[in-house]
Parts: sequence; structure tokens; C-alpha cells
Amino acid sequence: MLFFQFPFGGDSQYPPILNLIIIWIPFIILIIYGQKIQAWTILGEVSRYLNKLKVYRDRSKEIMLNYVQKRGTIGEGRARFEELTEFVTILPVDMDPVGIVKKLDHVLTTQDEQLKNEVSRLLPKETNEIERSCALNMVEVAMSLNSIYKIVRHYYILGKKSSNVYILAQLQMILPMLLRQAEALVSAMKALEEGQPLGDGIGPLVISHMMRGHPVTKVAKETVMAEVEHKGRRIALVKAEGPQGTVGRVDEAIKGLLNGPYSDASAIIMIDAALKLEGEPTGEVAEGIGAAIGGLGVEKFKIEELAYKYEVPLYAIIIKQSIIEAISIMKKEIANATEEVRNSMLKIIENKVPEGGKAIVVGVGNTLGIAQ
Repeated sequence: MLFFQFPFGGDSQYPPILNLIIIWIPFIILIIYGQKIQAWTILGEVSRYLNKLKVYRDRSKEIMLNYVQKRGTIGEGRARFEELTEFVTILPVDMDPVGIVKKLDHVLTTQDEQLKNEVSRLLPKETNEIERSCALNMVEVAMSLNSIYKIVRHYYILGKKSSNVYILAQLQMILPMLLRQAEALVSAMKALEEGQPLGDGIGPLVISHMMRGHPVTKVAKETVMAEVEHKGRRIALVKAEGPQGTVGRVDEAIKGLLNGPYSDASAIIMIDAALKLEGEPTGEVAEGIGAAIGGLGVEKFKIEELAYKYEVPLYAIIIKQSIIEAISIMKKEIANATEEVRNSMLKIIENKVPEGGKAIVVGVGNTLGIAQ
């Protein structure tokens, strides 16, 4: 039986020089240069991911700039839109957590106002509210993609300069997830360009169906409500004001209701999209407890504080979908969950709210393309 001599000994019918070439030289090369070879291999893979991220970033910019150009923004205005993709928000210091939510809320509110004012200023006066909100959302998507690309590029160059395999290995591990997020953001551009409802808008869609035929009033900034009756229970239906692309201020709406006519509410029910786990079907509906709302946590904190202060139970109904489905044009499977969500919500009200009682139901999400 033929075999080679390995570094730990053994017989071989081959001459020593051949053993040296086949076994010892590669062994020594791997010991000395193994880490660099591994780094070069990872660099090649990361470089391919980085090129894809650059394509996604450039595509999002192109779609955004074409959108505003078609609406009459050219020259300096178009250049200013491109500059907005570099807009940064510096979060408040969190070494002392006391009051951090109020400071974070102030910073995020200032950011929203600044971007909205800038977009409104750059677009022609004849553009409507829906077009302005779509342009604003496009800017935010382009900002996110630009940020992801620049951070990945930073660590790629840093790892390349230092040949640090540990930096590159960590980057290699998280890049598939980052690329998936980038794909989701790019797919959102098409929905924004056409003004179509997003998968994230399933909460407002449910409320919109129930509001139909009832008087609608504004209860907070970019947020509306309508009152309906169900088996002797009074229900306040709350959603962001559509059909422009906004998530509204549902926390402020809940605060106004609890401080006013719904101070004796028996339940707060929140309806929102939720990221599904791999293997779960799109559009599956689940019930739970707690504040179903995303973001950095400012609105969630406020709603939880209000529920605790007024001793109102918080119930949640979530509609499962992937991150790509959440920010793409709403799929049929998600839209078809509307009736099931409505039935679940009414069941909770019948079981948890006594006759003559009150409940607040909030449809959380971006209400683009979903009117009252």
C-alpha cells in the first residue's frame, strides 16, 4: 500500500526530496502564511458582498433622484437630495440613563422635522402630501443603505490593511444578514415610487377597513381616530393619517385618549407586523401581551408607561412576515390576514372589555397608500 511520510514519521517508497516537496514545504507554508491565506480568501468573499452593497446603494440613490427630478427638482435641488444621504443623527449620551428616553425623543423628533422641512423646501410647491412623504421615505432608505455600505467598507479596508483575520471573519459572518437587509431596503424603493401599501401597513389597513363609514378626527400629529360600537363596547380606532407614507404619533394619540374620554378604558390593543422566524408562513396571525411597536423604543416606552399609569392591560396582535416583505409592496398573503386580525381583535374586546366599557385599538405601521 502506497503512502506518504508525514511530519511525525513513517515509511515511504518515495525519495526524500519528493517528501520534502509534497509534505514539508506546504506544511511550513501553512504554518507561516496560513493566517494570511485565510485573510486573502475572506477578503475575496467580503469584496464581492461589498460590491453588491455598492450596487444597492447606487440604485437607491438613482431611484430617489429620478423620482424628485420627475417632479421638477433639478440642478441644486437634485444635488441637495444627494447630500441628504450623508445626513447623520448623533444619539444622546447614555452613561446616565435617567431621562435618556426624553432626550432620544427630542433628537429623533428634531431629525424628522429637519428632513421633512428640507424635502418640502426642495420639492416644487405643486407636489402633494403623498409625493412629499414618498420622497422623504426614499431619502431615509438611501441614508440607511449609504450608512451600511460605508461601515462595511470601513472594516473591509481596515482588515485589508492590517491583514487581521479576526476583523474579516466577523465581517464575513454578519454580511449575509446585512445584505438581506440591503435587499429589503432596495425593494422598498419600488413600493415608495409607486405609492403602494407596504407589508408593514397591515395594522393601519385593518383599522382603515373598520373606520369606513364613520367620522374620522385628528387626535395627534399625522394620526387620526374614529369611534365605533361593538356589542355594547365603545372602541377608539387609531392609525396614522393616510394615504401618505407616515407612521404617525400613536403614542401621543393614546396619551390624549387616556387623558380624556378613554381614561377608563379596559384594554389597549396594538396591531402590527412582526418579523417571522424562518419556517413560519407569511401572514400568520398571533396574539400576545405587550406594546407591539418597532423603532428605537421611544414610543414603546411611552405607551408602556401610560398603560402602567392608568392600569390598562396591553394586548398585541401580530402579523408575521420577513423583513423584505415588511418593506416591500404588500403581498396577498399579508392582505388576506385582515379579516382574521379583525376577528381576533373583536374576540379580545368581547372577552376583556365589559359591556358598556371602552377599548383603544391601534394599527401600527406605515400607512402609505392606505387612506382612512
